[in-house]
Amino acid sequence: MREALGALLLACSLSATAGGTLLPAHGSVEVAFSPADDTETLLLGVIGAAHRTVHVQAYVFTSRKLAAALVDAHRRGVKVEVLADAGMHRSGRNALPSLLEAGIPVAFETAYAAAHNKVLIVDAGHPGCAVATGSYNFTWSAAKRNAENILVLRDNCAVVDAYLQNWQRHRADATPVSRLPQRP
Repeated sequence: MREALGALLLACSLSATAGGTLLPAHGSVEVAFSPADDTETLLLGVIGAAHRTVHVQAYVFTSRKLAAALVDAHRRGVKVEVLADAGMHRSGRNALPSLLEAGIPVAFETAYAAAHNKVLIVDAGHPGCAVATGSYNFTWSAAKRNAENILVLRDNCAVVDAYLQNWQRHRADATPVSRLPQRP
């Protein structure tokens, strides 16, 4: 009986980590759901709290307010870097030109059918570390019209570091851009 229980517990623990990384719970978790909650203000606060770094992964990025917050962070000495889905940011009403004009490094992900991540990573490896992620694209529609969700995990640097390592893997395969190409 004892061996059977041990085998069951081992099987459960292995299935819980199969294909992923099991990390301990620390810090706080904040949830927000648009359009009922003010998700954009939540993300502006996450960016505003950055002291050292902000790493962004964006599928769609049209929010001028979030772009302005990243530019402000960059101007106050925070290292800001952005990865974006190449197919969604060739031209049009996106916010990447303002980031590029401010000198923020932007790279396009081209190795995937869709680089569908929506992530803000703040101060990885340092006090006040945070990651914001969810279905929320960095757009006005996500804030005001769509049913979206955001999780902000604070002070769990193991989770934040895992997100940063994933960001770095994606960055290694991405193509830096200095301006957006125009569509034909």
